[in-house]
Amino acid sequence: MKNLKASVAFLLVMLAMNSMLSAQSLQYPQTRKIDHTDTYHGTVVPDPYRWLEDDNSKDTAAWVEAQNKVTFAYLENIPYRTKIKQRLEALYNYPKIGAPFRKGEYYFFAKNDGLQNQSVYYIQKGLNGTPEVLIDPNKFSADGTNVLSAFSLSKDGKYLGYGISKGGSDWSEYHVMEVATRKTLPDTLTWVKVSGLSWAGNGFFYSRYPAPEKGHELSTKNENHQVWYHKVGTDQSQDELVYEDKANPQRFHNVSVTEDERFAILNMSDRGKGKKGNAIFFRDLSKAEKKFTPIVGEIGNDSFGVLDNVGDKFLIRTDKNAPNGKIVLFDPKDQSWKDVLAEKPEPLQGSTTAGGKLFVSYLKDVTTRAYVYDLNGKLENEIKLPGIGSAGGFGGNNDDKFVFYSFTSLNYPPTIFRYDIATKKSTVFRTIEIAGYKADDYETKQVFYNSKDGTKVPMFLVHKKGLKLDGNNPTLLYGYGGFNITTSPTFSPLRIALLEQGFVYASANIRGGAEYGEKWHEAGTKLKKQNVFDDFIAAAEWLIANKYTSSQKLALQGGSNGGLLVGAVMNQRPELFKVALPAVGVMDMLRFHKFTIGWNWIADYGSSDNPDEFKALFAYSPLHNIKPGVNYPATLITTADHDDRVVPAHSFKYAATLQEKAAASTSNPLLIRIETKSGHGASNTAKQLEITADQYAFMIHNLGVKTTY
Repeated sequence: MKNLKASVAFLLVMLAMNSMLSAQSLQYPQTRKIDHTDTYHGTVVPDPYRWLEDDNSKDTAAWVEAQNKVTFAYLENIPYRTKIKQRLEALYNYPKIGAPFRKGEYYFFAKNDGLQNQSVYYIQKGLNGTPEVLIDPNKFSADGTNVLSAFSLSKDGKYLGYGISKGGSDWSEYHVMEVATRKTLPDTLTWVKVSGLSWAGNGFFYSRYPAPEKGHELSTKNENHQVWYHKVGTDQSQDELVYEDKANPQRFHNVSVTEDERFAILNMSDRGKGKKGNAIFFRDLSKAEKKFTPIVGEIGNDSFGVLDNVGDKFLIRTDKNAPNGKIVLFDPKDQSWKDVLAEKPEPLQGSTTAGGKLFVSYLKDVTTRAYVYDLNGKLENEIKLPGIGSAGGFGGNNDDKFVFYSFTSLNYPPTIFRYDIATKKSTVFRTIEIAGYKADDYETKQVFYNSKDGTKVPMFLVHKKGLKLDGNNPTLLYGYGGFNITTSPTFSPLRIALLEQGFVYASANIRGGAEYGEKWHEAGTKLKKQNVFDDFIAAAEWLIANKYTSSQKLALQGGSNGGLLVGAVMNQRPELFKVALPAVGVMDMLRFHKFTIGWNWIADYGSSDNPDEFKALFAYSPLHNIKPGVNYPATLITTADHDDRVVPAHSFKYAATLQEKAAASTSNPLLIRIETKSGHGASNTAKQLEITADQYAFMIHNLGVKTTY
C-alpha cells in the first residue's frame, strides 16, 4: 500500500510538471507592435518589431526580462535539468592543454585545469622546464566574463602583447606585459577590433577604429578601419598611423610581419561591396620604407595570404585560377608568379612553414591528410595520422627541429603529437583522459547522401556501438554551411552526455563551407543560398529514410550562420523535425548589413539593396517567412546581450514574430533564452555549461527521451 501511494504521488507530480511544461499553458509576453514598413524595389515589407533593434532601450530591457522569466520558468520545471548540468561539469572537468610554442629558450602553452572560466598561459624554460603562470585571464574580472582576445609575444620573448574583451564583445583593449617581471606596463590601446597584433622591433602593428566623440560610445560606427604602430612604453596618442582609406570606410586593413621582421604585409578586404577576395601589399622594414608596394593591388574575388618570405620573395597561398587552392612564389623584382604546389583535386586545408619546411594539409572527403615539402615544393613525406579525423597546427619557427600538431575525431579526444623533422616520425606528446569515457563504446562513420539537385553531400555520424536502426533513436543534426568554413569531424566532451543517452549525433557537410574548395563554398552563396537549406533538409530525410530516427525524434542545431540555417529550414519544412535550436542566428536577411559589421557578410549573402539578391533573401529570410497556422517544432532560440557581431535584435524580432504568428497553432514551446555578459558565444566555461545544459534539457524533454538522469 505504501509503495502504491508513493507511485501515485510520483505520477501526480509528473502530471503536474507536464502541465507546467505544456505549450498551451505558456503565457508569452505581449510584444508591442508599431506601424513601420520598408519598401524594397517595389515590395512593401512590414517591420512591426523594429523597436527591438535598440538593445539599449528600457523597453527592450523590459522585454528581455519578460521573455527570460517565461523561458527560465519552463526550463526550471524540467526535472533532470540540474542533473544534466552536473553531468556536463563532470565530463568537462579534465585538464585541457594546448600545444607548446617557442620564443628563444622559452616555451609557452595554455592550460585549463578543468572548469576554469578561462585558460591560463604558462611559461617554462626548455621543453621539460617547470611551468610558471605568465598570465591568468580569470583575474581580468570578478565574474570571469572578460576574456583574452589576443596573445602575441615579441620575437625575443621580452614582451607580451595581449587583448581583453569585456563580456564577449568583439571590441578589445590591448595591453603590454614585460615577460621577465610579469609586470603589466602602462600601455593601454582602445577601440581595437578585427585586429592582429604583430611585433616589429620594440613595438607592434594593430588595427582599430577612430575613437567616438565622448558620450557617443554606444553608437560607434564600424567605419574607417585603421592600422597603427605602437611603440612599447608610449601613450596611444603617440602611435603612428600606418594606413587608412577614408574613401572606402568599410574595408578591413591588417598588417602582419614576417618571422625575420623584414617585411610588413598589408592585407585589405572589402566584403561589404560583395567582394570575397583581398589585396596584399608589402613594406621593407629593413629599409625604413613608409610606402606599401602592391603584390595584388586590386580587391576582387580571389584570396591571397603570405605564408613567409624566402629572401626577397614571398610564399603565397591563393585560390586565383585554383578553386582548391595552391601555393606560389612571388618575386617583386620581376612581378613573376611561380607555382610551388599546384592545385590538387583535394582542397588545400592548411599551410605553414617551420624548420625550413613547408607543412601542408589537404581535405579528402572532409578528413585531413598532412604532408611535408621542401620550400621548392618537393614532397618529402606524408605525416601518418591516427585515423580519419581532423588535424591542425604544424606551425613553428624557421629554426625549429620539431613541430606540434593536434588530431581529433568525433570519438577521439584531442591529442597533441610531436613531429621530428629530421627523423620524420610522430610521437604522442600529450593526451587526455575523460573519466568514464571509453572511445571504443562509440563508433564514427561517414555517409554520403544526395541533395535535391543530385549533389552528393557527406555527413558524419557518431553513436553507441550496436545501434538499432528502428527509426526511434533521438538524433541531433548539426550544420553550418557558409563563409568557406569547414565543419570538421571533431570531438566534444559535452556531446558525450547525449551519446550515452542513446543519441545519434549527425554533422552534415553542406554547401557554403570549404569542404570541397571554393566551388563548394560558392555553390552556397548569394542567389545559390537555397542549396544550403536543401542539403540540410536532405540530410534529415536521409536519417529518417535509413531508420536512424524519425521526425518526432529529430532535432536541428546551428549557430550564427547556422542559426540562419535552422531558422530557414524550420520555415520550409516544419514537419520534418521536432526540436529546433537556433543560436545567435542571422534572422533578418533584409537588414543584417545595417548592424555593426554585418555589411561584411554581403560577400556571402548578397544585399537587399540589389534587386535580384533581395528577391532571393526575402524568399528564405527566417524572420520574413514565419507563417500563421503552422505547427512549428519546439524551439529554443539563444542569444546574448553583448553580441556585437550578430546583434541580438535578429533573435529578438524573430522570437517575437514566431510567438505572435505560431503560438496559437503549435503544440510546442517557442522560447528565447537571452544570456547576459556574453557575446557571439559563451564568454566563459560556466556560461557555456549553463547554456548547453539548457539546450540539452529542452531537447531531451521535447523529444520524449527516457533518460538515466
